[in-house]
Amino acid sequence: MAEMSYFDDIREVVELQLPWEKLDNCNILIAGATGLIGSCLVDVMMARPNRNYHVCAMGRNQRRMEQLFGKYQSDERFHPIIGDVTKPLSIPLPIHYIVHAASGAAPSEFSSHPVEVMKANINGVINLMEYGIHHQMKRFLYVSSGEIYGEGDGRVFTEDDSGYVNCNTPRSCYPSSKRAAETLCASYAAEYGADAVIARPCHIYGPNFTETDNRVYAQFIRNILKGEDIIMKSTGEQFRSWCYVVDCVSALLFVLLKGSSGQAYNVADSASVLSIGQLAEMLAEIGHCKVIMKVPSEMEKKGYNLVSKSVFSVDKLEELGWKVSGSMQEKLAKTVNYLKEKNNDYIRYNSSL
Repeated sequence: MAEMSYFDDIREVVELQLPWEKLDNCNILIAGATGLIGSCLVDVMMARPNRNYHVCAMGRNQRRMEQLFGKYQSDERFHPIIGDVTKPLSIPLPIHYIVHAASGAAPSEFSSHPVEVMKANINGVINLMEYGIHHQMKRFLYVSSGEIYGEGDGRVFTEDDSGYVNCNTPRSCYPSSKRAAETLCASYAAEYGADAVIARPCHIYGPNFTETDNRVYAQFIRNILKGEDIIMKSTGEQFRSWCYVVDCVSALLFVLLKGSSGQAYNVADSASVLSIGQLAEMLAEIGHCKVIMKVPSEMEKKGYNLVSKSVFSVDKLEELGWKVSGSMQEKLAKTVNYLKEKNNDYIRYNSSL
């Protein structure tokens, strides 16, 4: 039942009134396909009935690729590609639409592999753009991040804003490389005529986060799945915009198929704005547990996003016709229930061996 809830949400996206015909007879490359956002986008694209386009799902981890997309292996319009965006591409197909969603987004990556985080964003745009320009690309969608805004003055961020980022710290590998990657998209458009659009997601939650993802929502959900209390390692005062991954993917499709070339669009749920502490309490209610405090390690501290308030306007996205419904608590509950069922399936399978 829990799994059906997630896939029911996906089917709702498939039924949206979008100009799907733009994808007719096209090949769509989704880089970062095994990530939280990329895997959901693949599921949406594969859920469309009578689709006449090909989905090329690119990721580095073959085991995870098989776990997520094994159900599509017999579909002749699905093409798994093991590859790394930091290296030049070699794909035996023309690619008409490229979605670059490949980037380390876990705080642990920012502290342990900041160079690789920067390469995935900057070299990723270069390698994907270069391939697309020479292989019939119609449009390039870069999945950036709301972190590009940095620390603001407390007001809601619009797409024209730019706050402060201290570029001389390893933690800035993420927002700084996202900023540079956006500039690269604009530069390829100016110099080579590339049609590029940009999405700036806020803090996204949902199923299919990776085993190493240590973002707060993922850690809190793991606590619940293990039957533990939720462990807070900060005061939880930072205020954030949040968005369910399926809603985020529907927004990406609006940007890809209806967005204006060269433009950036914030992605957030206006009804899901709360502090990290409030998120912990909400999940504790769902998981029937308590919230307890622990001192973070020095390594964990290095990955923290210290921006005090990160809230986004989505007026520009809504002008494209995008809208979202349902409460954050309901969507968090769906996520937890889906993962519980997935864990139970895993346990049942292994106990039968």
